[in-house]
Amino acid sequence: MTAPPVAGRTGSWRTVRALALGVVALVIGVAAVLGSRIDQDTTLVDSPLIGQPAPELTLPELEDGGSVSLADLRGQIVVVNFWASWCVPCRSEHPVLVAANDAYREAGVTFVGVNFQDQQSSAVAFLDELGRGEGYRYVTDPDSRAAVEFGVYGVPETFFIDRTGTIVAKITGESNSRLMAEVLDAIIAGREPRSRTEGTVQPGPGQDPIS
Repeated sequence: MTAPPVAGRTGSWRTVRALALGVVALVIGVAAVLGSRIDQDTTLVDSPLIGQPAPELTLPELEDGGSVSLADLRGQIVVVNFWASWCVPCRSEHPVLVAANDAYREAGVTFVGVNFQDQQSSAVAFLDELGRGEGYRYVTDPDSRAAVEFGVYGVPETFFIDRTGTIVAKITGESNSRLMAEVLDAIIAGREPRSRTEGTVQPGPGQDPIS
């Protein structure tokens, strides 16, 4: 006598078949998305601050006892770099920032280095060791107000402000000479640079870098 079919077994096969079809559909969907983005620069990122007025902050200078007002720098191109002495990529990019500061000063570009969650003595020792750019403005950020206003997640992060006081570009992570020149040349020429991620940032002292 032939045994009657088992309903549970049939239901199980239907479930497995449905799951298999679902996995295939998912794979096809992911492949389609990846294929459509294959010609895009995966390092480009958007920032909600691009196209917005720069925060009108006045920050204490790191060493000289004065202050720096971003509003007072209107009419210049301003590069705002968030950095810290404990930040590994900040140490690597520091010579790039100093060289760019010296190269673009006569073109009306001012660099402002905002020390992020750091000890003043450690920050000064960092500059004593690696050097300072002529006219480079180094400031502190009490209560992390500037970091909050700029939406900084970690360091290094660099923002570019045009002569009208508008944020026009951002580099997340370590910058390099080529990228710095590319962005500044575009702003000086009146072209719109694009935001991008170049490397890792460190969210705070002793915390692991994030890519």
